[in-house]
Amino acid sequence: MSEDRTIAFEREKDIYQRARAVTVNDWTLRCFQSVGLDTLLVKDMDPHTLYRWKTFAGKELMRMTVPPSALGQPAAMAIYQPVMEQTLRDGAARYADHVSVRYGETVTAVSQDAESATVTSDRGSVRVRYVLACDGGSSPVRERLGIRLLGDTNETLWVVIDAKVKRWWPDRQILTFWSDPRRPVVDIALGIGNHRWEFPLAAHESEADFRTTDQLWTLLNSMGVTSDDVEIHQHAFYKHHVRRAERWRDRRIFLLGDAAHLMPPWAGQGMQSGVRDANNLAWKLGQVLSGTVDSAAAESLLDSYEVERAPNVARMTAESERLGRLIKMQLSGREKAGLMIGAVVAKLTGRTPPQPLAQGPAIAKGWQNGRSAKGSAIGRMPPQPFMSTATGRRARLDDHLGSGFVLLGDGRDPSTLLSADQRAAWDRLGARYVAVRPVDGGSEAATDLIDLEGVVLDWMRRHAATVIALRPDRFVCADQGDLSVPTGDGTSYNQDGD
Repeated sequence: MSEDRTIAFEREKDIYQRARAVTVNDWTLRCFQSVGLDTLLVKDMDPHTLYRWKTFAGKELMRMTVPPSALGQPAAMAIYQPVMEQTLRDGAARYADHVSVRYGETVTAVSQDAESATVTSDRGSVRVRYVLACDGGSSPVRERLGIRLLGDTNETLWVVIDAKVKRWWPDRQILTFWSDPRRPVVDIALGIGNHRWEFPLAAHESEADFRTTDQLWTLLNSMGVTSDDVEIHQHAFYKHHVRRAERWRDRRIFLLGDAAHLMPPWAGQGMQSGVRDANNLAWKLGQVLSGTVDSAAAESLLDSYEVERAPNVARMTAESERLGRLIKMQLSGREKAGLMIGAVVAKLTGRTPPQPLAQGPAIAKGWQNGRSAKGSAIGRMPPQPFMSTATGRRARLDDHLGSGFVLLGDGRDPSTLLSADQRAAWDRLGARYVAVRPVDGGSEAATDLIDLEGVVLDWMRRHAATVIALRPDRFVCADQGDLSVPTGDGTSYNQDGD
């Protein structure tokens, strides 16, 4: 076995310069926060505050204001992916003692047996305990495993045009979906002074019709954009996919991101879903590799990866498809009625109705004590306000909690509510026990946290939780109803039945 704790094989030696993803939200940034990179990443991002769907005739079909986030991070940010990836590469170098990144090295084969897996690259082979295949929609690893990719691909070809902004134009900052049944257009400001347009090609058009900058200008000119406004610096072609791998695990090999699932871009959730996959699986593998869970519990814990992630990916995919139908003016009668009702509500109240993408993260079932239910904290992620230690050090909740398991008690030491067996089980996982105290009270132990604005205590009380157990990814896995360490639910995810 290699002495490195983690080895990452990256085929590209240099940063891939074409921007692909365009946005990240609070949940994804909370994932980046867990590895200490959120602040560095956000400095190169711009906030998204408003989305609109508008016809070329000027009629606004729908407008969505991005609500404030409770997760302690900006609610929605525009990125420029090449810059973001450089920050991530630099961040990986911080952990060189634990992670070895092999740039410019291509994996050529992966095999496995009962004890280990072998990864072969164009520079040699290495034996490892587990393999995470993050090798894209065409995933050679998935193909070698014989895992089918279910779903469809829309045959319409789209061209993406990225440009550097020379001067501001009215409402440039509003992410606009120009809704039209023939030529819908995505019009979006990216980070670091970049802008993007996405155009579908007509049936009689091909890549050859838009190969040169002059040809691309015909599309931008149709939007009223000229060379006085922007400088085109790259373009690419792609098709929309709605696909998922029939299973995301094959013994010691896991599929993540596009290798496991592909969705249309309308909700901006494709790349983010891959980040969340990694965040979900990484802490579970950490528990298994450190030996803190026995072999039987390890299998259930690792099986919960797909059980937990697949429903969220399915929901994001469905929402992406719905938004796509809106921009293409292909909504069903029921969807049109819902849109009209939402517009009336917004006009009467001055507030945009809640949108599916604004819903907080949740896990229906998996490595937690029971299914999440309305009003329950189980399977949900608590807010992350600034809190204080007993000695007055202020930081966001996650920064106080560290990287492991934590039990939080409402005004009490949560360990006092545990049985001897429960305490021993949590201790084996290295759990910490923290009392959350109100700001108008006093601390009783050095480990106490002071809820400066009452946000966490209010959240716990609204969810009838006197104690919550937080996993390393900050989802609640237990409360006072059952404070045992979860055993997990390894039931395979069924998209049609769950």
